[in-house]
Amino acid sequence: MTTQVVFNVDAKIKARAMQRAKREGVPFAAVLKYATKAFADGAFSLEIVEEVRPEKLRLWERISREYDKGKGRRFASAKEAMKFVANL
Repeated sequence: MTTQVVFNVDAKIKARAMQRAKREGVPFAAVLKYATKAFADGAFSLEIVEEVRPEKLRLWERISREYDKGKGRRFASAKEAMKFVANL
């Protein structure tokens, strides 16, 4: 049994992907099916990297230096620390 998946993708990215699939002689639908199966099987993974603004990086570095000197804010848990960092 199969099911239909509908999602939005940038038109330029779709066009490039379709061109590459055509060059390689593979239907575009097959590319999506293979990618989905590989992801489900653990053979394909994603890494999302957030671009850090320079001013945020400088703030993190300052906080880290203060912590190394025994100063600065203390957190009761890693969860609390992560929440603080996410809100910087």
